[in-house]
Amino acid sequence: MNHTLPQTEAPAAAAADSPATAPAFSPLYQQIKGLILQSLQASEWKPGESIPSEMELASRYRVSQGTVRKAIDELASGHLLIRKQGKGTFVATHAEHQVQYRFLKLVPDQGDLNTEGPAQREIVDCKRLRASAEIARALALRSGDTVVQVRRVLSFANIPTILEDLWLPGTAFKGLSAERLADYHGPMYALFETEFGVRMVRAEEKIRAVLPDKAQRELLKLPPSTPLLSVERVAYTYNDTPMELRRGFYRTDTHHYRNDLN
Repeated sequence: MNHTLPQTEAPAAAAADSPATAPAFSPLYQQIKGLILQSLQASEWKPGESIPSEMELASRYRVSQGTVRKAIDELASGHLLIRKQGKGTFVATHAEHQVQYRFLKLVPDQGDLNTEGPAQREIVDCKRLRASAEIARALALRSGDTVVQVRRVLSFANIPTILEDLWLPGTAFKGLSAERLADYHGPMYALFETEFGVRMVRAEEKIRAVLPDKAQRELLKLPPSTPLLSVERVAYTYNDTPMELRRGFYRTDTHHYRNDLN
C-alpha cells in the first residue's frame, strides 16, 4: 500500500481514497494523519511494532518531514502511537504499561494503581446470546445478532471492588471463552488485540450512582443499601466502529474515580 500526496497541495483525490481521511480542504497534516490511520486500521503496522521513520513516511507521501511529524504528534497525543526516545515511534498497545490503565479510572484513596498492583480477576460467566435491541443499538448491530456476554469481578487486596458486564460482537470475538479469559494474565484489551485483532482506541462513558441488585450485591459482598458508581462505556476501534459495551459497578469506599482533564 503506497499513498502519495503532492507536497504543495492537498488534492481531493487523496482524501477520497479512504473514508478515514479528512475533507480535501483540511490541512495537509490532517490528510497524512488519515493515511497513517488507514494503515493502522489495515494492520500494516501491528500493535507494539514500530512504524517507518518520519523521513521514510515523508518520502512515501511526498510531503515535508514537518508535516509528518505534526500528524504523528496528534496520533501520539491520542494514544494511538507512542514515541520512544532514541528508538522511534511505535503502534500503541494495551500491553504497554502506560496504556494498560488508560480506560480504568478507579484509583485507591491511598497510593495509585502502580503501588496497588494488578487486580485479581474472577470470570463469573462467558456466554453467547442474541443481542437485545438496546445492546444491538450500542454496538451498531441488528437486534438478534450474536454477542458474547462476559461477567467478571475485579478484586484489590482480595476485596471485590469492580463488577463488570461486557457485550462484544459475536463475529469479531468468535472463540472467546471463560477459559481463554481466565488463562490470559495480561489486560483484557491486550488479549483482544493479540488474539482477535481488535484494538480499542477510544471510549465514551456515562456515570451515575446506583443501588446494586441482589446478584450484584452478593458478588461484591456488600451490605444492603450500599451505593455503587455505575460506569457505562462504549469502546471503539478504528473508524469509530463500536466493539464493546461495558457496564461497570464500582465500590468507592476505598477507591475513587479520577479523570485528568486537559
